[in-house]
Amino acid sequence: MHSSALFLIEFGALILALGLLGRFAGRLRMSPIPLYLLAGLAFGEGGLLPLGASEEFVAVGAEIGVILLLLMLGLEYTAGDLVSNLRAHYPAGLVDAALNALPGAAVALLLGWGPVAAVVLAGVTWISSSGVIAKILGDLGRLGNRETPVVLSILVLEDLSMAAYLPILTALLAGVGLVAGSITLAIALGAAAVVLFLAVRYGRHISRFVSSDDPEKLLLVVLGLTLLVAGLAQQVQVSAAVGAFLVGIALSGEVAEGAHSLLAPLRDLFAAVFFVFFGLTTDPAKIPPVLLPALALAAVTALTKIVTGYWAAGRAGIAPKGRWRAGGTLVARGEFSIVIAGLAVTAGIEPALGPLATAYVLILVLLGPLTARCTEPVATRLSRRRHASVSTAEAR
Repeated sequence: MHSSALFLIEFGALILALGLLGRFAGRLRMSPIPLYLLAGLAFGEGGLLPLGASEEFVAVGAEIGVILLLLMLGLEYTAGDLVSNLRAHYPAGLVDAALNALPGAAVALLLGWGPVAAVVLAGVTWISSSGVIAKILGDLGRLGNRETPVVLSILVLEDLSMAAYLPILTALLAGVGLVAGSITLAIALGAAAVVLFLAVRYGRHISRFVSSDDPEKLLLVVLGLTLLVAGLAQQVQVSAAVGAFLVGIALSGEVAEGAHSLLAPLRDLFAAVFFVFFGLTTDPAKIPPVLLPALALAAVTALTKIVTGYWAAGRAGIAPKGRWRAGGTLVARGEFSIVIAGLAVTAGIEPALGPLATAYVLILVLLGPLTARCTEPVATRLSRRRHASVSTAEAR
């Protein structure tokens, strides 16, 4: 009875603290992710108020948070949209992967962490935060800008790449051999291809089967189906997150819209718990030793994201100002970088990887809104100064 009361007190205090932090972040017009991470650092081992009784429940909630994040991401897109985006913008996706994954892999190898940690850190530095960037676009009133479809296409391609990247990472973290890893990857890609085919050809029938006029029944069916598929995917050594993502893609139309509105509060709750749990698993004392590499990596990959957006928007025929806005918008990292790092931390690959990823995400989730606002004005001002200096030199 005493442990049950302690659990309720701890978990209730944690949720209340998250609510207050989210409200504070809203007043500052910033993402609450860094505050959630800091809360996890405060409640974890080595923090100010370590949790005890509720830590196991928080771990389960964190896993559900990852599943709901990927499910909601899948609900954002139809299979047709994904196919058309792949055909039209895959060169931008390749440039994005090359420019932003390689710095992370290089830093891991330079630090002597080995090839598996290099694959993990490559994913951490590669994937931009869809949630943070969507909020930035809305706050700045840029949803109707010409460069916005280019930004969204890059995010979609990154999200799609997760369907291939996560099974590879899961196999590497599990320490399976080349043959077993190849089989796992083939299963994941085959499942993704089958789901996309079924969604394109029979999406209406699948949605009709899931559909219900009663919000309660729709919520239960979609949530139950997602957890079931995620569990089956994990059982066959495919990431549970990929299974949830594929369920989201398979649903479309009114069902996807209804499920999105019903699941959004649950997603926000469990996603917040996930960020706190990642903070719980990170010892704050281990962050200062990796702060310099995190700052250097953040500076390099902020520039490479700006280059990625500038190049992709230029390829789409966007004017220079729009190109700079696209590049600055893509800088923010967030939820999926933490998801990837969390898998490695759970597997015990490299003790310093979690603190480095935490510091890296904290830096870029704070820097992202600033680069989105300031990259284009700063670039314009520098361009004017350069033209003025050239004109002065020519006059002389």
